[in-house]
Amino acid sequence: MQQGLTEELYHDIEDFRSNSKFTDREKLAAAFAEQFAIDHTAIDDKMWAQLKDLFTEVEILELTVTVGFCVGLGRAYQVLDIERDFDVNWSREPATD
Repeated sequence: MQQGLTEELYHDIEDFRSNSKFTDREKLAAAFAEQFAIDHTAIDDKMWAQLKDLFTEVEILELTVTVGFCVGLGRAYQVLDIERDFDVNWSREPATD
């Protein structure tokens, strides 16, 4: 919240691609995070080129490590059956019964 993330913007993330409230960097970071979480092996040269256009190498490293940490933490919470605040409806992972 200290870096400009408002409650309203947090709730608008679902439509980040078309929402003018997000900067180009924020949209690209969200697209990268989404792709990383859904199918990291599909991150292609086009995505890397876009990242290199808008982020420094250090920022790309920080973004990748942060996304990886968050994805891993989310999966650990699921394995441990820790309740979440929301469901990730776009996940391609198999449903758990």
